[in-house]
Amino acid sequence: MRYFYLFCSLLFLSACSFTPKIEPQQIADLQNIPQSATVYSQGIDKGKIGDEAAFERAYFSPWNITAFDVPLEKAMWAYNVFTPAKSYGENLQPLKETFFDEILENSNFENYGTINKRALTLRHLNLRAFPTQRPLLRDPNAAGEGFPFDYLQNSTIEANKPLFVSHYSKNREWVFVKSSFAYGWVKTYDIVFIDKKYTDKWQQAQQIFLTTDNDALYSQDNNYLFRTHIGMMLPLIDANNTSNTILSISKFQENQPYYRKSNISKAISHNGILTFNAQNINHIIKQLLKVNYGWGGMYGQRDCSSTMRDFFAPFGIWLPRNSYKQSLIGRVISLKDLSDEEKIARIKKFAIPFETLLYRKGHIVLYVGTYTDKIVVFQNLWGVKTLKDDKEGRYIIGRTVFSTLEIGKNLKYYDEKGSLLRGLVSMNIVSEKEESKD
Repeated sequence: MRYFYLFCSLLFLSACSFTPKIEPQQIADLQNIPQSATVYSQGIDKGKIGDEAAFERAYFSPWNITAFDVPLEKAMWAYNVFTPAKSYGENLQPLKETFFDEILENSNFENYGTINKRALTLRHLNLRAFPTQRPLLRDPNAAGEGFPFDYLQNSTIEANKPLFVSHYSKNREWVFVKSSFAYGWVKTYDIVFIDKKYTDKWQQAQQIFLTTDNDALYSQDNNYLFRTHIGMMLPLIDANNTSNTILSISKFQENQPYYRKSNISKAISHNGILTFNAQNINHIIKQLLKVNYGWGGMYGQRDCSSTMRDFFAPFGIWLPRNSYKQSLIGRVISLKDLSDEEKIARIKKFAIPFETLLYRKGHIVLYVGTYTDKIVVFQNLWGVKTLKDDKEGRYIIGRTVFSTLEIGKNLKYYDEKGSLLRGLVSMNIVSEKEESKD
């Protein structure tokens, strides 16, 4: 077993904005489709499904480069996309040109790639497209825009995740970083720099996978550190029959890491990846069902792609952050140019429960099987598209659910053109590595 010994002293359905419900109706799927994974996971006992070594390589990838390897023009994508045109601030008033000028000046890209140091997050934090906590919204009066869709929210990063740092903002309040799945700005005080000799030892250790959300983690001297999140990995120091002793970093003094030991129950942690079976699937899905919709992971919640990412992580399958890139993982099967009936037939023929993602532009869901011969998916969505008097609206759901591919079809003003089924363009079996099938 690879215990960790330090030789130093322990020192991101369619995006939808808040729109009042068209009518106080109930979504039929949420009444008729069982909202428990146990109904769909019966009999699944595939054993190990992911590649733990490959997962760890992806997870620790920011620590295994020597220079910031994102091209500058790619790193600055947001500065080209977001302009004063059709941009609104937290007061729902248009953002002025000065907002963007000041942001660009503070971004200090003339020093891009000058720090090139390894770092670790100290807490759950927001990864921002600009070095600011202020939001950038689109027209809040339009369906699908406004709260909670702050377009400067790239993603969130959990505590004790590896980073590689490019440079400081001019005011040194922010640093531009790369994680294993995204890059952008984080607060300087939310990270700590770590020397390569210690990052090497950290990632060479046996890893403990955390399998619950929002459980408080304390140091051995009973100081609060942070809350757990599905998909976290922490290095193992020791173990007994009931708990694992792990290492974490909670805070720093004068930019120096401060290492802490913690005892964590084996009920919420696992030595290595989980076996892909019904019991473990049910456990992870139960955790994800507690979560509301959170654009870019805001407010400690999840969006569609982070839900999929975190479902597969404990099983050793690493997914990219956004839905489009997730749709390219594994064996991809096209659903383009098919009728709704043809899509249903192809999904039923090829999809494997809990191993298959279904993708439409901007949204991704997990295929879990069928119920009363209807395809059932697990998804985290903001709402269902509606159309009344040629005006687009939303019926807000805002959480993780099991549903059919036509959730909300019973609503009076349901927009069939906006249905998940109608928009599907591909499916991909993440556990398989084969050529695309058209």
